[in-house]
Amino acid sequence: MNGRHKIAFSLTSLISFNLISTFVGFDGAIATPPRTPDKTVNCEILVVGGGLSGAATAYEGLLAGRTVCLTEITDWLGGQISSQGTSALDERPTQRALKFYSRGYMELRNRIGRKYGELNPGDCWVSDSCFLPRDAHAILVQMLKDAEKQGKGKLQWFPNTVIKDLEIATDGKIINGAIAIQHQPAKLAPPLNTFTLSQSIEDSYSYENSSRFTKTILRFLPKADKGDAPKWYVVDASETGEIIALADVPYRLGIDARSYLEPSASGANNDPYCPQGFTYTFAMEATKEPQPQTMPPFYLQYAPYFSYELKRLANFDLVFTYRRIWSPNKGKPVKFGGVSFTAATPGDISMQNWTWGNDYRPGTAKDNLVYSRQQLQGTGQLKPGGWMGGLRTETLRNAEENALSFYYWLVAGTTDSQLGEGVKQQQSNNRFVSGLNSPMGTVHGLSKYPYMREGRRIIGRPSWGQPGGFGIWEIDISRRDYNDQYYSQTLPADMYRRLRAALAGLEAVSVIEGKVSPDKAMRRTRSTIFPDAVGIGHYAIDFHPCMVNSPPEAPGNTERPGERRGAGLAYPFQIALRAMIPQKIDNLLVGGKSIATSHIAAAAYRVHSFEWSSGAAAGTVASFALKNAIAPYQLVDNLPKQEPQLEALKRLLQQNGNPTAFPDTSIFNENWDNWR
Repeated sequence: MNGRHKIAFSLTSLISFNLISTFVGFDGAIATPPRTPDKTVNCEILVVGGGLSGAATAYEGLLAGRTVCLTEITDWLGGQISSQGTSALDERPTQRALKFYSRGYMELRNRIGRKYGELNPGDCWVSDSCFLPRDAHAILVQMLKDAEKQGKGKLQWFPNTVIKDLEIATDGKIINGAIAIQHQPAKLAPPLNTFTLSQSIEDSYSYENSSRFTKTILRFLPKADKGDAPKWYVVDASETGEIIALADVPYRLGIDARSYLEPSASGANNDPYCPQGFTYTFAMEATKEPQPQTMPPFYLQYAPYFSYELKRLANFDLVFTYRRIWSPNKGKPVKFGGVSFTAATPGDISMQNWTWGNDYRPGTAKDNLVYSRQQLQGTGQLKPGGWMGGLRTETLRNAEENALSFYYWLVAGTTDSQLGEGVKQQQSNNRFVSGLNSPMGTVHGLSKYPYMREGRRIIGRPSWGQPGGFGIWEIDISRRDYNDQYYSQTLPADMYRRLRAALAGLEAVSVIEGKVSPDKAMRRTRSTIFPDAVGIGHYAIDFHPCMVNSPPEAPGNTERPGERRGAGLAYPFQIALRAMIPQKIDNLLVGGKSIATSHIAAAAYRVHSFEWSSGAAAGTVASFALKNAIAPYQLVDNLPKQEPQLEALKRLLQQNGNPTAFPDTSIFNENWDNWR
């Protein structure tokens, strides 16, 4: 593994944000042969990852009466809204106005409102709902308890747990079991959430006990035998696609090559080292009096990167209130750069998630976070017992340092990498919020896990129209004007004709045959309608591009050219069941950000309500497949021919309050301009 050295924090110095620069080594084995499992656990649905997708999978599985095992590397449920700290719901206005969401997501929103007496206790302006991450975990715990009681299912919850190995049948088609490691503080060791992820992740994946952790080895097995159909289902709801990497099913990572399906791609070739940036969030509190601010020892390394980015955003109060998650005393109305918000008052708490701030955006094979398949092979992680999470530890550490440095820049910095001198002013009336009872629930004050915008994405099984493997692509969702001369001048003639044909709807054949000019063909003004849709989502194609050079914080570094070309508005879109079914393995389903989307489409298929909808679909599909003794791929293997059991599944989803299509969805309805 790379990055074997980590920041060593002392408890006292972290609370006061006085960081020390001592580095310590990892004292556990990297990979040792598994010892006899301490405990065997049987379940019908094994969910890996306790984020919103995993929580939704468990929620629907419990309501269906299933025995659900749910593992999570941290001790909090909720992912984006809890352990990753991004507790500001990303939603589109039209969908929000209609309250057109999955039933579990609506229940989550309602419970947030009941918890605080309002949906937006942070009085933020990025969303209609900003709240405290620690409360999100508590709300989800109660939701799953209530679902367990209502559906008469059984939840077996395993926090602080990682999957270490899979038991796969000799024919490679079925996961028969999984080995996991659960960790707790060792005797006399500090409590959990004292150490950052970079300090603890390698220890978490080691079988051996260490000075920090004692380990319990778990073996997950199917609950019961049901004939020839898969006995259980494993759902990869992890943040980076851990199970699809460990199972070694085909997947994509980073940039997809430019094609008629992905015409705005920034390169002619695939690039697995340039996914979207990831972020360690943190909380800061406005104070009445100036606070002492201590420069981190590594600050000067990262300072050249930080910026307000745009002149219309160059205002500290605007940035502070953008994702303010707690505001007990509402401030006076303020307006800056065309944005109206209420001023910060002492006691307000803000969560920071800023592109030219605590975003960390590596883009080369030297520093990428999520290892490619080639890198996994090179580090031995695909060998039996070799899996260590598939992440570069050194990059996690750098991102942690970058986030802590960004706080110092916000309160004490006077430089701006994009806007020059004289823009950034000091803001000493703030303090860094840390501690086990803080919003992030950590001694170090950073989120327990970074907010991941993109990880590994499966390649679906060959399907009609996509013989190389199903995927959801840019042109399936984007509102982009492909009449722009860039496309006709940049794309090869045949690729451009195929692009226009793919957008032409009923005129597609005529365009392909040359009977209709590509530039004169009508263009549909909606997203692709999938006959196997099992969920919905809507968000803009939002990019946080990787940087050109290594390290990302290098002075003068720039974003990868062309990466933002694909950004922009998207039509409301659907989640195709084919995007959740990987190749090779029949009892593995995929939820969250690892479904079969392209790099550009993934920039929209990553927000809160989508993650829930995909998880709701995964839980329902797994329960339906178990009940009907059918594998999920058998629901879609005859498309575009009619699939009666697929239709039964879709009716079940809709009856349960989990929509599979937006209102008025029809191939005859070409006008979706009102969906903004």
